[in-house]
Amino acid sequence: MHDDDVRQSDDQTELVVVTGLSGGGRSTVARALENVGFYVVDNLPQALMLDMAELAQKAGGAAQHTAMVLDVRSRAFSTDLVGAIRALKERGFQPRVVFVDADDEVLIRRFESVRRSHPLQGDGRLADGIAAERKLLDEARDHADVIIDTSHLNVNQLRRRVEELFGGEDARRLRVTVLSFGFKYGLPQDADFVLDARFLPNPYWVPELREHTGREEGVSQYVLGQPGATAFVETYAQLINSTASGFEREGKRYLTVAVGCTGGKHRSVAIAEELADRLRQVRLSANAQHRDLGRE
Repeated sequence: MHDDDVRQSDDQTELVVVTGLSGGGRSTVARALENVGFYVVDNLPQALMLDMAELAQKAGGAAQHTAMVLDVRSRAFSTDLVGAIRALKERGFQPRVVFVDADDEVLIRRFESVRRSHPLQGDGRLADGIAAERKLLDEARDHADVIIDTSHLNVNQLRRRVEELFGGEDARRLRVTVLSFGFKYGLPQDADFVLDARFLPNPYWVPELREHTGREEGVSQYVLGQPGATAFVETYAQLINSTASGFEREGKRYLTVAVGCTGGKHRSVAIAEELADRLRQVRLSANAQHRDLGRE
């Protein structure tokens, strides 16, 4: 490949590398990428990643948007995924690495529900296989551009998250997901910022608001009308806006801002919706998602 071809790959070829824990949702991510126009190569050996990228660059057309899904179950899988990504970058490509993860308990439940053993458990327990795979993929997780924690996502929610991340018209801009959650269900593993909205009065204790959610006008007005609520949203909107260009310069394309309250139904939902709206007003690409809405 000529140097000019390599430089062109930056502008013309969009590469996504999908990896992560078995049972984490790689196949759902792959299908979602296909939905937004990616040519998906599943179970690709790491040794062929650079060859595949160069073929995609030369082929053009539909292959200009190519996703490579790496599976630890492949005999050709090595531990040096980071090295393979580095080799792509040295040839002028800018791959984005998506890592799917989930809590151990969730992964065990998923394997048990389909009555499958873990590919690395051997004669041991499911937990042993998961632990071995985490160790194998630890460095890849640290170098991922976006980590998607699927512990509390169903298939449709995961698909929608991927389509929002990769289906937009400007994939090189920083994309902000403002994710509401309930602290009683645990912190989101993929959060870059965690905001705590529990300093605000809880609409749960207002009888006429209890059964409604933060996406509804009555609850939203109640939450945002409390002392400190507007300043809270404005402060974080300014913080995210002021750091966005720096994140983009450093190559970060996905930012998850998690907003928590007790159950993830009222305060965090209203704040997340308002914060996403404020970010869009300053021309950032932002959307609100609600991890725990409907769990109560």
